[in-house]
Amino acid sequence: MAVETEPVLEKIEWSDEALELRIEVAQDGMARLTRLASPGTSMSVAALPLLDVVLTGDGKAWSGRRYCESEAGGRFRYVGHARGDELRVDLADSVTGLRAEVFYQVVSGAVRCWTKLVNAGTEPVVVESVTSALIGALPGPDDLSVAWADNDWLAEGRWQSVPLRDVLPDLNRGVHGADPRGMFGRTGMGTWSSGTHLPMGVLTGPSGAWAFQISHNGPWHFQVGECTRRVVPDKAGLGGRHQPPGATTGTYLALLGPAEAEHSWHVTLAPGESFTTVTVTIAVSAHGFDGAIAALTNARRAFRRPHADHVTLPVIFNDYMNTVHGDPTTDKLLPLIDAAAEAGADYFVIDAGWYADIHDEWWDTVGEWRPSQNRFPDGIGEVLGRIRDRGMIPGLWLEPEVVGVRSPIAAQLPDEAFFQRDGRRIAEHLRYQLDLRHPAAVKHLNEVVDFVVNDLGAGYIKLDYNIFIAPGTDVGGSGSPGDGLLGANRALLDWLDAVLDRHPSLVIENCSSGGMRTDYAMLSRLQLHSTSDQQDFLRYPPIAAAAPAAVTPEQAANWAYPQPDFTDDEIVFTLCTSLLGRLYLSGHLDKMTPSQRSLVSEAVTVFKGIRRDVAVSVPFWPLGLPRWTDSWIALGLRAPSASYLTVWRRPGTGSPDTAVLPLQHLRGRAVRPRIRYPAASSAEVSWDPESATMSVRIPEAPAACVIQI
Repeated sequence: MAVETEPVLEKIEWSDEALELRIEVAQDGMARLTRLASPGTSMSVAALPLLDVVLTGDGKAWSGRRYCESEAGGRFRYVGHARGDELRVDLADSVTGLRAEVFYQVVSGAVRCWTKLVNAGTEPVVVESVTSALIGALPGPDDLSVAWADNDWLAEGRWQSVPLRDVLPDLNRGVHGADPRGMFGRTGMGTWSSGTHLPMGVLTGPSGAWAFQISHNGPWHFQVGECTRRVVPDKAGLGGRHQPPGATTGTYLALLGPAEAEHSWHVTLAPGESFTTVTVTIAVSAHGFDGAIAALTNARRAFRRPHADHVTLPVIFNDYMNTVHGDPTTDKLLPLIDAAAEAGADYFVIDAGWYADIHDEWWDTVGEWRPSQNRFPDGIGEVLGRIRDRGMIPGLWLEPEVVGVRSPIAAQLPDEAFFQRDGRRIAEHLRYQLDLRHPAAVKHLNEVVDFVVNDLGAGYIKLDYNIFIAPGTDVGGSGSPGDGLLGANRALLDWLDAVLDRHPSLVIENCSSGGMRTDYAMLSRLQLHSTSDQQDFLRYPPIAAAAPAAVTPEQAANWAYPQPDFTDDEIVFTLCTSLLGRLYLSGHLDKMTPSQRSLVSEAVTVFKGIRRDVAVSVPFWPLGLPRWTDSWIALGLRAPSASYLTVWRRPGTGSPDTAVLPLQHLRGRAVRPRIRYPAASSAEVSWDPESATMSVRIPEAPAACVIQI
């Protein structure tokens, strides 16, 4: 069996200063992506079709779990292409009549991809999976490592990295003469897009790094596997899966939304019907993990909805974490409002509980979202007015997508307005899930938001979501709960777009039990993101330091909750956790001493002095991404005018009092680092330009500081 050598009939190229994309059409009519890399890099790659499609009745040409070798995917042939704001490559399957439009949109060293299928045939077609992107133009497994992030409530963004050969063992394919069946993959399920893992990862090797994300607020799957350069199909009719010894080895990356095998998803396309996948983004850099995340950060900014909040970065005070904790009253809030204003907050957000009477077990009764009478004897307007009088904008917490099983709203809305399976409403943790494909659900939520914004005058909504449902709803889909869930996911996004169209100055925070919906379907629309519910200030730094890998720095709202019983070092420590992101205050500021309050006010002043740099910065990690139990943790931000570092030292057995931080982007430069916060710090900083290292000495733990370079 010979390696294919037929001539290239068409070459399609698109590049910018940081990325080169090339698609080649061979004599057999197959379009293959043959390059996705930084300019100037060279590599031997294995080219694959532009998409993988599993159809009921066709399955895969090489049986297994891999989304790179479906029977139908190998049949699609090039029809044409068009170039505008994006590149569209048109393909056709002569057997089923399916047409595919594969899209590539290049910006800032990254490419955003998605696929549209159209049934141009005469018979219905059942689609069980379709890739948003299939990338075969990657180096072989011997030359790559793979990084991913485990995610859990209170323990978000725990990055892992292994050589790809550790998870894709060398099988001696020269002996077996066949492609492997295995792959390395991660899967997100149900209504928490990041409930187990972040919907992203990074491949890194000597020739570059590829950071990728799946921009979907529901189920997803990515996988990485070994593949072989295209070959002439063998006479046994095995689809070319048997390979000659020494065939070129490469790595493929498949990125998908929901699929039948993982998520009980399929869709039936009648003649004339179409389906469009979720979007994905792949960023490329010649500068390793940090460079690829920097490119992905810039792409996230380019593809998100514009909003003034992304530029001004107002300071938020929220009354919940380790403070009022869901039990607000007028008496509790008025002194907090005064203290937050004196500290310099721009927004004051009343979190959970404002809608429930005192001593009410409100978890399973929510849904009406009207202010409590006995929490605010003179009305909530007194409290909201105090916020405005003190120069701040009021905000309120909402969990609008759920309705408690004992809520009056549960009886008022029809069954069709809720998730269902087998004719029954789905109840999860004593709540029903609204389905925003139904007009009654949309009408109800519009009335809730318009009441909060127009009648109560809130300029900020903390949008929370605290239940997990999988695999979905079998109402309104094409017979699969996964398809029902996908439709509901997209309806939520449409509703959010409409809310912000009606209220363009409204700021909406993305929250879901902390970081359970850390995805850029939500974050391309919403202004900032709650990174965690973690209440232990010593456990928050690894979450905060890793957050900018998943979220732009200006959207990463990390809690800072200084308390009157903290030492000064502990107050500084928790405030430092929030300064290189979105400063997100809580804590009993009203009960602090004047000297303690001055530490808070100083942090707010420092943040306001650097926030315009934060808004245009990209992250880097001098000590690498943190492990959960690391004693020393460091996060850096690079902006055009300066670099910033937050360095934390946590208590740990045998922890040294000095950390050495490599800063290669400053090699040879006579920079002058200074501790920006706190002004009175016991930390000592020195710089060695030849080795491009910064030594930071912090004599006691816990302690932290923010350094400006």
